[in-house]
Amino acid sequence: MPIHLLLACFFTLIQSACKVDPKTSLSGARPNIIFILADDMGWADLPVYGNLFNEAPNLTRMAEEGIRFTDAYAACPVCSPTRASIMSGQYPARVGITDFITGHWRPYEELIVPSNRTQYLPEEIITMGEIMKDAGYATGYFGKWHLGFEDRHQPGNQGFETVNVYKGGGFFSYASRMSTPIQVEPGTPLSEALTDLSLDFIRDHQENPFFLYLAHYDVHVQLDADSILIEKYLDKEKVEGYPCNAVYAAMVEHVDNSLGRIFRELEELELVESTLVIFFSDNGGLISRFDQIPLLAKERQHIYEGDTLLYVASSNAPLRAEKGTVYEGGIREPFIAWWPGQLEAGKVNSSLISSVDFLPTFAELAGVVLPDEQVFDGISLVGLLEGAEPDPDRAIFWHYPVYHHDEPASAIRKGKWKLIHNLVNDQRYLYNLENDIGETTDLSQSEQEITNELYDILEAWRDDCEAEFPVPNPGFIPEGRYEWGRHPDRN
Repeated sequence: MPIHLLLACFFTLIQSACKVDPKTSLSGARPNIIFILADDMGWADLPVYGNLFNEAPNLTRMAEEGIRFTDAYAACPVCSPTRASIMSGQYPARVGITDFITGHWRPYEELIVPSNRTQYLPEEIITMGEIMKDAGYATGYFGKWHLGFEDRHQPGNQGFETVNVYKGGGFFSYASRMSTPIQVEPGTPLSEALTDLSLDFIRDHQENPFFLYLAHYDVHVQLDADSILIEKYLDKEKVEGYPCNAVYAAMVEHVDNSLGRIFRELEELELVESTLVIFFSDNGGLISRFDQIPLLAKERQHIYEGDTLLYVASSNAPLRAEKGTVYEGGIREPFIAWWPGQLEAGKVNSSLISSVDFLPTFAELAGVVLPDEQVFDGISLVGLLEGAEPDPDRAIFWHYPVYHHDEPASAIRKGKWKLIHNLVNDQRYLYNLENDIGETTDLSQSEQEITNELYDILEAWRDDCEAEFPVPNPGFIPEGRYEWGRHPDRN
């Protein structure tokens, strides 16, 4: 059989692995859908995933009343590519956004890394917003976008009818820099203002199905939070072996408070049983910056002056590494689904999930058949939400061809096995995540058959996505390899 037909068969199998009977109870149920995305929140930052210092009672409630997924992944270890994957249902390598917009740059490294093929979400891509709008949903987007800077590349031109985005620059001095300036009381955290906008949207559209995308900036650096919450965590007993950064913990609580306010509003409007709420994060947690710049906002740096916590935000333990790597600490995410009366309360699900799956899931819930003219790499999770067994043969992928907190690499996970392909030394590393979640023991030599099988699947996927790779750098200067420069795509 020709190779292109083999690939087509393989990817069709992967796409259809978790498809459910369209007559099932949730398919086409047309619930309201609220998608809440945290920024840089790691898998280990929440108590329901084992954190012993941070507090997030509303997210704990969400897990107790809904489904908590243990093996859910961002499609990239940094912001823009994962957001593109959510919005398009495609892997970042296929979209052409494999680094944050506009990108990292080390001009003297061993390899020249590829730039993003596009510095905005391509207008021809059919987006989550467009699909939900065409399905008759009211669509709203509030918070961080980071998929293009020009007006024509904003969510208002990608299917979202009610929009207010913030391009960054502080967690308290934001009101005049929103796409539509707002009035807030001095000292109001950004997370609270974004939640206010979201609650207004819910109230305005409570009579018809709505799709709300709330993209928080918390817990991204530079770390800043409500002073009272910071004092609370400064006074809290510390947990041995954990950073216990009070400012970071306060930011986690900011996000949790947002969830609590949304839950209360849904209860008051009697929308709980007709609304699915999803919580996710765009990449793994940041431990420390690669450039050793203090993590705290200038106004907060006095709190940890002379302390290592000026440079350490959190811990991803037991996971390895952090944001900017394809190790588990950079890509494994908290994912909780809440829909009382429809989902089995307190269920823990270990299915392999990727951020490319949200678009097909929401489309099926809305009763939409995805258009044939666009490739969708994700699968619908409706069957899993209903209690179906996961597909043991599913594979999910990453391609992060840039220097950041580690060297350029690709990766594949299938079942308990994960293969990382280092694009600098061309080495392959195999881990059994079932008994080595910390990726401490490379099994590529003792399990060569599995290593080769996974590498062949990874290669086929990269070819199918037309993934781009680093090339040798004629200006390589070993002693300058860790120097960061201005990216050539930045004006």
